Amino acid sequence: MEGTDPVSVAPESARNIAQVEAHSARNYAPLPVVIARGSGVWVEDVDGKRYLDLLSAYSALNFGHGHPEIVSTFVDQARRLALTSRAFHHDQFGPFCEEITRLTGQDLVLPMNTGAEGVETALKTARKWGYQVKGVPDGQAEIIVCAGNFHGRTITIVSFSDDAQYRDGFGPFTPGFRLVPYGDLAALEQAITPNTVGFLVEPIQGEGGIVVPPAGFLAKARELCRQHRVLFIADEIQTGLGRTGKLFACDHEGVKPDMLILGKALGGGLMPVSAVLASREVLGVFEPGDHGSTFGGNPLACAVARTAMRVLTRDGLADRAHELGAQFMDRLRQLDSPHVQEIRGRGLLIGIALKPAAGPAKAFAKQLMHEGVLCKDTVESVLRIAPPLVIDQTELDWAYERIARVLH
Repeated sequence: MEGTDPVSVAPESARNIAQVEAHSARNYAPLPVVIARGSGVWVEDVDGKRYLDLLSAYSALNFGHGHPEIVSTFVDQARRLALTSRAFHHDQFGPFCEEITRLTGQDLVLPMNTGAEGVETALKTARKWGYQVKGVPDGQAEIIVCAGNFHGRTITIVSFSDDAQYRDGFGPFTPGFRLVPYGDLAALEQAITPNTVGFLVEPIQGEGGIVVPPAGFLAKARELCRQHRVLFIADEIQTGLGRTGKLFACDHEGVKPDMLILGKALGGGLMPVSAVLASREVLGVFEPGDHGSTFGGNPLACAVARTAMRVLTRDGLADRAHELGAQFMDRLRQLDSPHVQEIRGRGLLIGIALKPAAGPAKAFAKQLMHEGVLCKDTVESVLRIAPPLVIDQTELDWAYERIARVLH
């Protein structure tokens, strides 16, 4: 399919793309669309063509583009006070901490900026807890991770990735990690040693191909961690805050993690905001100077995150994702397509897994772009469908017609 329908790029888009190719490092391979504005679930490119956004910036846009209430908070707070560093208190930090810990049922929060920073913070926390509280010998802490994981691209995080491209050319790597198959409880139990301090897991693997673990895995893994005094660390950067039809994806199995990592949607589509949340015993290991961030927990980020959390709960966006997502997946499963192998996911985090003979998923993403629908491929053979949670049924119907046409 790739190459049978050459991508035509309008003049203004072509000029913008040429600038990028001339002056930007090539660490991304975006679709040839240059977005200039967005509102709700719709975006428009520099040449005036409209598209339905079914990617949501990898779940960072759960509230859609330019949510009026969140934008208003952003503008008002930016005019009043944007940054202090944590050298001083500010009036948004205390309310943010109280509201996010109440939302998550955790005792303490440590705010950062990006998702990768949140994961790094969780790893440091688990190690320090292991040494100070569990009594693991210094320098011997181990953290178990899953095959197919994606937690970011820092040196330490790629050290425990099993994706060759993420590691190629970036060694030497950080030691202290054990890799087990995703969803394999027996392998997890076998990997635990007296030096194990944490099990880091995505409740649904996003970049891994929208992979949902076997039913009961999260709950059983949580109990296994409890038995062996290992921290259960849930990376809900993509899956959290309503995306999968629950407030958090762990809620599908009634699991409360020892440590919870949030990001993406927490910034309301306007700010990079991440947070690590845990009990007082776990996050209480830090002393002033142990860890920090100049921008982490800044006034602008805290104000935006507070409004985002308020909109999420007030507007029932998790329930909306559950209802619309279930209906949409049912319709996709009824597609009579020679290309589709499986439809999987939860809520409005959906993967269309293609058969090997279908060719690369990116070719289908390009066809959908021509149809006015923006989504992206992952692991080469899966189309990721993850619209803003504010999408309505009419817009999903519009998307379905075009997906059906491309996959016919």
